Amino acid sequence: MKAQHLKAARKARGWTQVEAAVRLGLSQPYLAMLERGQRRLTPRLARKAARVLRLPPTALPLSQPPFPPERTDPQFLAEALAALGYPGFGHLRTQQRLRNPAELLLSALTQRDLEPRQAEALPWLVMRFPSMDLDWLLSNAKLRDLQNRLGFVVALAQRVAERLEGPNSSRVDTLRQLVSALEQSRLAREDTLCQESLNEVERRWLRENRGDLARHWNLLTGWTAEALRYVL
Repeated sequence: MKAQHLKAARKARGWTQVEAAVRLGLSQPYLAMLERGQRRLTPRLARKAARVLRLPPTALPLSQPPFPPERTDPQFLAEALAALGYPGFGHLRTQQRLRNPAELLLSALTQRDLEPRQAEALPWLVMRFPSMDLDWLLSNAKLRDLQNRLGFVVALAQRVAERLEGPNSSRVDTLRQLVSALEQSRLAREDTLCQESLNEVERRWLRENRGDLARHWNLLTGWTAEALRYVL
């Protein structure tokens, strides 16, 4: 969350600095300095501000580069997706606090092996939260050589969005810009969509039968836009 976002969110709530400061447990002068960018908004305060001001999960604090690769268990990822409203895990009861969708997305993409149901959720995550911090996503994807995995997921989301909303919606335009930025750093080496344990027979089959987007992004995966069960 940047200083201008904090100020805009306060004004959107119709609060004066004094009113917002009371709700945030701050002094008015300190809030004024935060809004002017003269004081750093700590992760803890950013999380509290997001809750008090009722901001979307994309306003939650993000890790700073280098982004740490998270080796997380499937249950943790499933509950994190459920907390963000993913229908495929709607049956799960979770006490997990909300996580920024951009960070959850890259956390999933760093996994060596991701459960298919969780891989299927990633295009939904992109479509549901298109206002992710694109600069953060790009820089951290490049640091971990994840641009092909990310590019494929975003391209899938873009294709679904175009089918549902047409080619000129704001969501499609945002996704198109991200795909274009990732194209500039597309890697030539072959990869999988978090299925590194595939054996050679499985790899050969996917190499011959994968969809056009998977081929373009040099990924061995069977996922296509048509196969996704949950889109919005």
